[in-house]
Formats: sequence, structure tokens, C-alpha cells
Amino acid sequence: MDPIINNTLHGFVPISLDELNAKAAMLERLDNKYILPAHSLRPALEVFATHFDVLEIGGKRAFGYATTYFDDPDLRGYFDHHQGRRKRCKVRMRNYLDAGLSYLEVKLKDKRQVTIKKRLKLTAPSVGLDRGALNFVEDCHRSLYASPFAKPLFAMIGMQYERITLVAKAGGERMTIDTALRFEAANITRIVRPDMFIVETKSARGNGIADKILRSMHMHPTKRCSKYCIGMAATEQVTRRNRFLPALRRLDLLSPARRA
Repeated sequence: MDPIINNTLHGFVPISLDELNAKAAMLERLDNKYILPAHSLRPALEVFATHFDVLEIGGKRAFGYATTYFDDPDLRGYFDHHQGRRKRCKVRMRNYLDAGLSYLEVKLKDKRQVTIKKRLKLTAPSVGLDRGALNFVEDCHRSLYASPFAKPLFAMIGMQYERITLVAKAGGERMTIDTALRFEAANITRIVRPDMFIVETKSARGNGIADKILRSMHMHPTKRCSKYCIGMAATEQVTRRNRFLPALRRLDLLSPARRA
């Protein structure tokens, strides 16, 4: 964690996980993502502190995440996003390292381009999908799209990062700030500089308090900023990556990868 950003977090009022979920679970939302260096994020955080509280658990305000993304052999999850398809589905296994929790998460887009996230709590961390997990993915896909998912899924990429979570004091809006990103796939590891952050705003209409503050400070969303797709492109698991070049450039991940 960048030390200046860490110090700035002390200006926020802490909130518990239960309080955060009561105010803004945000399993259905419109998202905007911003890639910001520390020197741009810090003044924005100082303004955010007036309108947002920060998640704190056990005295910590930044938490470790480890995520594995799954896709089919044709990489439909990746290419549906690359092509901007409205109907798309991402499947991931997410381990909340500090909280000791693990979930299977399915992210879908509805006709309004609203993100729908479904979660299945796991009894223990896992690296694969059992029959119950595959049935859950199938049920999520059918319930929204009225069609079968019907694709085999394999682990494609792992990633780790630290996350700060902010929730609006008035409720109904939250924000995540990710840093120290590390992508691993096929013996390739790519690490993002620790002074770079991916900020994701989540609100009902996609134009919440955070978006207005960032826009007033001349900061604008980075399109095509899926961490899964960025990681796949940065680790050279795909050759078609032109839609993600702006995000890769901002994160300094355009240089050729080095194999272990």
C-alpha cells in the first residue's frame, strides 16, 4: 500500500462489514472504473472522506483478495467482453484472505447493462469447480438469460491484490480501491506498480457521488477495465487485446511478459 494513501485513510470514519452490507450490498449496480496514480487518488480521497465511510475489520482498512477466474476453452468469457456483448458471464472463485471467507461468484449483465452478481458461499477455499458449483453457474445463467450456460470451465488465471472498500454515508453507493495487483497464468507473472490503483464506483445509476467528485477533478473512467481481461492480455493468454490497450497502457503492462 502506498504510504501516503494509507495515511489518508485515517481521515475516514470506520464501518463494520454488517453495517456496510446493510447500507449498500450492491449486488445489482452500474459500475465505472478509473485507473489512477497515487498522486491523483490522494486529493480525491480527502474529498471522499466527507461523504464515505471505510470498511474496517480487526483494525485493518485494506484487505487481501485472491481470485481465480474460469473460462471455457474458447475463452468466451474473455471474448464476449472484448466484443462488448450485452449477454456475458464471468465465473470466479474469490478468497477473502483476511476474513477467511470463500465464495463462488457469477457476474452477468442484464439488458440495461446493470451488473448482476450472484454468490455461493463455500465451506473452504477451492481451486476447482465441483458439480454443485457448476450447477450454481448454470442456474444463474438460466435465471437471467433463459438459456443454458452449457460450457466446460477451467481455471485460466489467478490474481491477488489489496482492496479498500468505501460506502456512502447516505447509503446506496459503494466504491472499491484495488492496489498491489499481481496476475499469474501459464508461468507468467505480471505485477502492477504499488502506486497505481483501480477505483470502481458502484451505484444504482452509474453516476453517484464518487463519479461526480472524480469528474469535478478531471478524472474520467477507463473503458474496458475488467481485471480478468487485463490479466489475460498482460500474461499473453490472448492475442486479441486491442480493446484493453488503454487500461494496459495506464497500468504499464504493455511490455512483453517474462516467463518463469
